[in-house]
Amino acid sequence: MDFQFTPQEEAFREEVRAFIRAEVPPDFDGGELGEEEWEMTRRLRKKLAQKGWLTLHWPKEYGGMGASPITQLIFNEEMSYGRCPGRDIFGTRMMAPTLMIWGTEEQKKRFLPPVARGEVQWCQGYSEPGSGSDLASLQTRAVRDGDDYVINGSKIWTSLAHRADWIMLLARTNPEAEKHRGISFFLVDMHSPGISVRPIINMANIHSFNQVFFDNVRVPKENLVGEENRGWYVAVTLLDFERSGVDYSASARRTLEDLAQFAREFAPSGRPLAGDARVRNALADLYVQAQAARMIAYNVAWMQSKGLVPNKESSASKVFGTELVQRVTNFGVNLMGLYGQLLKGSKWAKLNGRLQTAWLMSFSHTIAGGTSEIQRNIIAMRGLGLPRG
Repeated sequence: MDFQFTPQEEAFREEVRAFIRAEVPPDFDGGELGEEEWEMTRRLRKKLAQKGWLTLHWPKEYGGMGASPITQLIFNEEMSYGRCPGRDIFGTRMMAPTLMIWGTEEQKKRFLPPVARGEVQWCQGYSEPGSGSDLASLQTRAVRDGDDYVINGSKIWTSLAHRADWIMLLARTNPEAEKHRGISFFLVDMHSPGISVRPIINMANIHSFNQVFFDNVRVPKENLVGEENRGWYVAVTLLDFERSGVDYSASARRTLEDLAQFAREFAPSGRPLAGDARVRNALADLYVQAQAARMIAYNVAWMQSKGLVPNKESSASKVFGTELVQRVTNFGVNLMGLYGQLLKGSKWAKLNGRLQTAWLMSFSHTIAGGTSEIQRNIIAMRGLGLPRG
């Protein structure tokens, strides 16, 4: 692996950083997408689309820039480090590349341009109340009725469903088949009659998750992606695009830099926390881990740039990166003591109260997109050649 970036790649990194400095207020933390934050997200999404950055990795024939995986990695890393909103990961990184492989030309012409222009928000309808890691056990049904499919069931943990215009949906079209074989993949308009969204407030008191109910929702047959009953192949293609690690290492590095600054400035007993060797050693150890996570993610992008298909490597990047974020935020709330319990809005809050929220949110990272246990199974079987348990 070559650890050096080209002059063009370094120039692009500086361009992204300049964009973030110009567009994102220094105290912006993201978090819950309230109306003000959502408007900012939509505004920046349009600007990213105009620059072509929203679809950097798309092939040119579909309106993208045909950028290399390394260029895309640089963009993802800087956007995460800069806490910059605007990306629609569901649409640009997951739905669109999957549709390019499995979709018809009519579907590509219909669904890709609005994503490229930053005009729509997508969400992902995979998990159900009884189907998480064992995704193929899902029970949402789609029954063919003339030129439509009629869908009944529910999805859960659906991020941004309350903001979404469309959902990528898995439904069972043949209940008699083996569980991996009777599933189909649909693109469903979230404004269709019969769809209702119930908010799920997480333990950080943030509304990003939802449960989505489908009550006799009619979906045109033209919105079926791939073959009926063979949607599992489409679904796992999408999961390969979903899993990444550089966002986590970038977030961890930014948090550690904030904590280092806090330790230099905060002196509850007249002596800065940074004067304690235990604090310095812990910060250094975590920063080394963050750099290791960064290199693992870089290796994934390098493999892609060479035409290789990372599998166990992507899982290693995801599991190490997400668990690193947990370790970093856990250290942070403990380092800050009682201040680590304060949220944004408290007059005594340090670091804008972001550490408590980041720590609480970190637990979902090790679950969403495939749990750490699932990632370790992939590493064990596909990386180490161990037998299935």
